[in-house]
Amino acid sequence: MPGGLLLGDEAPNFEANTTIGRIRFHDFLGDSWGILFSHPRDFTPVCTTELGRAAKLAPEFAKKNVKLIALSIDSVEDHLAWSKDINAYNGEEPTEKLPFPIIDDKNRDLAIQLGMLDPAEKDEKGMPVTARVVFVFGPDKKLKLSILYPATTGRNFDEILRVVTSLQLTAEKRVATPVDWKDGESVMVLPTIPEEEAKALFPKGVFTKELPSGKKYLRYTPQP
Repeated sequence: MPGGLLLGDEAPNFEANTTIGRIRFHDFLGDSWGILFSHPRDFTPVCTTELGRAAKLAPEFAKKNVKLIALSIDSVEDHLAWSKDINAYNGEEPTEKLPFPIIDDKNRDLAIQLGMLDPAEKDEKGMPVTARVVFVFGPDKKLKLSILYPATTGRNFDEILRVVTSLQLTAEKRVATPVDWKDGESVMVLPTIPEEEAKALFPKGVFTKELPSGKKYLRYTPQP
């Protein structure tokens, strides 16, 4: 697949037509975190449930200073008409307004540049459509996380919210989050931090799990 972004790459400062007008991506992001997520097609079942869930969770993302923006190979006109279906699916008034914009990439320029096309899924003309991609960008405009799902599997936007919470915490504190971690649970002390420094950094205490190897690398502390 041509194009694509790697962790640490800066987001391209593209211009695009969207459901809120023409944008320049860096200006849209400002100093916020950002999530750019693509879907295969408008007026399709899995995509409707995904964007419906994203709309429901939009206030939670906003609390974390995260801006959402969607993308597919459909036109702005289709995006606006489909938004009514998404709102109706959510039990809301069927308006054209969603809490985030959707990019019109009908020429596939961005999908190619960002490596979003799924060669296994094609439209009625035999052209590949966009996969279910998630890019999370930090306030520095650099890629912090990427997720790629096929067209047949819907994403878990609650998991995306959880991951963003972890990314923001670990960007500010010298900790890592363990398997299945949720906001408010204990976190792990980075193995590169010496024991005495860890005690000073984490006044709530550092708790070490004893292991057969005798190595003291499983260190927990309450979430800072």
